[in-house]
Amino acid sequence: MMTPPPHGSASPNHFPVAFDRKELNTILSLYGRMVAAGEWRDYGMSFLKDMAVFSVFRRTADHPIYRIEKRPKLRLKQGQYSVVAMDGHILRRGHDLQKVLQVLERKLIRAVG
Repeated sequence: MMTPPPHGSASPNHFPVAFDRKELNTILSLYGRMVAAGEWRDYGMSFLKDMAVFSVFRRTADHPIYRIEKRPKLRLKQGQYSVVAMDGHILRRGHDLQKVLQVLERKLIRAVG
């Protein structure tokens, strides 16, 4: 049986990575607009040891068409946020979630326009 570390010495690596409230509000704002435009229909979230993932689906039974990922270990390098396409291609990566999501905002403009 593993004993928990003493109070105050818990490593952040023992907890799954999650989106904070501000990040989630930013993502859900885009999600709502894409649903209203008829582009997206469902989403799922995964909170893993090294990353948090917000997956977007066109239909519930499909594979995700996009994944919005948060990898804190990359925050000092190329940025902790990325948008990944269905084929695994990274569409955009960076330090600012709002700017990273702009790659999907352009798709919304085309869908409405």
